[in-house]
Amino acid sequence: MSLSPQWLDELRARVSLSGLIGRSVRVQKAGREFKACCPFHNEKTPSFTINDEKGFYHCFGCGAHGDVIRWMTDHQGLPFMDAVKELALQAGMEVPAPDPRAARRAEQQKSLHDVMAAAQEYFRESLKGPGGAAARAYLASRGFPEGIVREFGFGYAPNDRQGMKAALSAFPEDMLIEAGLRIVVEGKDPYDRFRDRLMLPILDARGRVIAFGGRILSPEKTDAPKYLNSPDTPLFDKGRTVYNLHRAGPAARQSGRIVVVEGYMDVVALAAAGIAEAVAPLGTALTEHQLERLWRVTERPTLCFDGDAAGQRAAMRAVVRALPMLQPGHSLRIVTLPQGMDPDDVVKKQGPQAMETLLGEARSLVDVLWEAERDAAPLATPEDKAGLKARLLAHCDTIAHPDIKALYRSDLTRRFGDLAYARPERAPFQPRSKQPQRGAQQRSGQPWKPAPPPLDPQDAARLRNVGTNDALMAAVLAGLVAHPSLIAPQCEALARLHPQQPDQAALLDALLLMADSGQTVETQRLATILAERGLKVPQAADYAGMRFGFLNPASDSARDELAEAIALLVELPAVETALVDANRRHEAEFSDESFAEQQRLLQRRLALLARLGQMGRARLSL
Repeated sequence: MSLSPQWLDELRARVSLSGLIGRSVRVQKAGREFKACCPFHNEKTPSFTINDEKGFYHCFGCGAHGDVIRWMTDHQGLPFMDAVKELALQAGMEVPAPDPRAARRAEQQKSLHDVMAAAQEYFRESLKGPGGAAARAYLASRGFPEGIVREFGFGYAPNDRQGMKAALSAFPEDMLIEAGLRIVVEGKDPYDRFRDRLMLPILDARGRVIAFGGRILSPEKTDAPKYLNSPDTPLFDKGRTVYNLHRAGPAARQSGRIVVVEGYMDVVALAAAGIAEAVAPLGTALTEHQLERLWRVTERPTLCFDGDAAGQRAAMRAVVRALPMLQPGHSLRIVTLPQGMDPDDVVKKQGPQAMETLLGEARSLVDVLWEAERDAAPLATPEDKAGLKARLLAHCDTIAHPDIKALYRSDLTRRFGDLAYARPERAPFQPRSKQPQRGAQQRSGQPWKPAPPPLDPQDAARLRNVGTNDALMAAVLAGLVAHPSLIAPQCEALARLHPQQPDQAALLDALLLMADSGQTVETQRLATILAERGLKVPQAADYAGMRFGFLNPASDSARDELAEAIALLVELPAVETALVDANRRHEAEFSDESFAEQQRLLQRRLALLARLGQMGRARLSL
């Protein structure tokens, strides 16, 4: 069907957007616009505006935006052409006649809908008959209430190869084959696809049957699949269909979440437990099309996977599939169930509240990605750790959105740095009553070392002003702005820095994001960009009276000096932390070893501070 832009514009102009939305959402006049609580996410204060003059709605809370057609597709769940037809009926407009081929396809689909509706009635009646006793017993064993059985349309496919053909004799056999209800095998008569199975209809957004799923009832049939779905047909595209979305969508918009489980029987079990916003893919991992449909309902769908190895693999497949599609505000949350349990097990053994608790503890996509790759292989050698880093960065490279890619790289690089360069845990020590004596080291064969000499008074006074490395951090940040080309080579070391001052942390994040995005700008332009974002570049007064040579934009040695300053920022806090631990250990143990470790760290700290003092005395050349 060909719909011109002019015809669509006329349709939008004839339909009152506020009137259309007001049929299902309470709207209030607000000046020249209307406002309401957003129907696409939970909120108590209205942030959803409707502008009839401009013909669009917009939510300042979740970003939902569209016109009359988008409202019908996103909120009412209608396909595009069905939305257009319904709006045209309201506007008193005639939809342009389709071409003959489109008309034939539409008529064909209409006829197939009739076939599927008849098949559903056949299955439901068969469930009530004598042959459906095993299916009814299975439903009773699952504890599904009678109302749930009716709502989801359970039925039974008799164990008869020709039962469907006889029951639907009003339709030609080629239509039954095209609808996926009968199978054609060369050299044999066609036969029914579903036999001796508990049947569930699969419905489209308008609640029409488009396919079926069947669960086997005879455990002795080990060669048959446990679950069998309809094949792809003119009505049914397995990769684009999300089971139960037509029921779960309205409930999800009210609760602000949608729960994706692995199979349709899990969906039914959760619905019986009062969790109505559950959906499922149909025998495959989530596809891009299914993810897009879920994101139209809620920004962060919750994926729920069984706690076995297969469930973990499924979770990782979903993560990998979602990464290239991530957009600001749109992601996934992932729940892993206890080992060996599915949603029905959790509900039956621990109660619905236990399932709610698990859903409330869902992890973010980046957490699942990190943990899966971290635990995928041993990390005993430098090569193992390098392999982990390569895998993490390869995942980041698949993300299309530049800001999200940069943030993932920063987050995962920081986690990798914390893991790869972490100090080993020390075992607790038992206190000893004896104080170490000067002769103890001599008796053990170790030379006695006196305490290191104090720093020069001028250096000590200057370093006292540094505080917790804030002055050095400020100088390094100013140096990076003065030499933007040095940011990218130092990204890995910079990612291991954790500024204590919020303004310094914000500035560092901005510089890392710019480097990850591949931008190369001059110092003046970089300073302008940072100022536009409200970020302040530290000035000379921020360095506690210390001067650093790498702050000179014309310095030939800036690269090496800045790298050394960054290394100091990384090592000095680590040494100071280790020294605190060593002092505590020495006070408790009073051993030769604890004293030697304390002295080694003290010497190293003084050496670092001395080098910092030397760097701080460097004068900027004019």
